[in-house]
Amino acid sequence: MKADSPNNAISETLAIYSKLAMRPIERQCTLRTECCQFHITGKIPHLTKGEALVATKALRATGRKTLPIRADGACPLLDARTQRCLIYANRPFGCRTHFCAAAGGPFARREVIDLIHELEAIDTALGGDGARPLPAALDAVLKSS
Repeated sequence: MKADSPNNAISETLAIYSKLAMRPIERQCTLRTECCQFHITGKIPHLTKGEALVATKALRATGRKTLPIRADGACPLLDARTQRCLIYANRPFGCRTHFCAAAGGPFARREVIDLIHELEAIDTALGGDGARPLPAALDAVLKSS
């Protein structure tokens, strides 16, 4: 683990996402957005610092410098106009392993615990203090850089 810098952390986090994609676990997530409706599901993904760095880099690549505000309680990364994730290709681990029944339900923790530990190690190497709710995690990175 060489997550001693934001760039290394981004690379390592993306590598973990690639490892997850290689797992033989059936998924049917094709830009579904049911899980993005936090006010309906009552569930908000929590991001480690490495994940927040990946997500904010992807958000900035869309030309945005701040986290969009969603008064309707939906994920701030869900575009209000198109109803599509602004950073789908770089969405956080929790969004990839979520509870969405339409996409195949949640991953069993035992199937991904090794990857969770890797994300936590990156967080620790960056001086993070554990996973935080998506909006708070992204705001912290956006305000610090």
